[in-house]
Amino acid sequence: MTKPVATTGQLVEPAAWVALPDVAEQLGLPITRVHQMIRDHVLVAVRRDGVLRIPVELFATADVRKHLPGVLTLLRDAGYTDDEVLRWLYTADDTLPGCPATALSGARATEVKRRAQALGF
Repeated sequence: MTKPVATTGQLVEPAAWVALPDVAEQLGLPITRVHQMIRDHVLVAVRRDGVLRIPVELFATADVRKHLPGVLTLLRDAGYTDDEVLRWLYTADDTLPGCPATALSGARATEVKRRAQALGF
């Protein structure tokens, strides 16, 4: 699957929005644990078409992206809402491979975390 290409500042649509029961199944967890992960800011979910969903890039096949909880904490500490968090994660940046959400799965994850930290100052 090819990723959408965008210039800096444009929103990049996630590859897919996954409903919470499907996230639970992919992570091998009960749905109640996924809800707890959202409350604990380990994952972020927003309503799409009336259903809570999570972008597929935010969790690996069997786990949440390693740096995601830290980035979510930094953005929340900077006053971001769930919608604003997702907007930041999916805003294209030419200095990263696509956008922060996709960079979390690669070598640039630490850079994404550093940028999120800088937003609090």
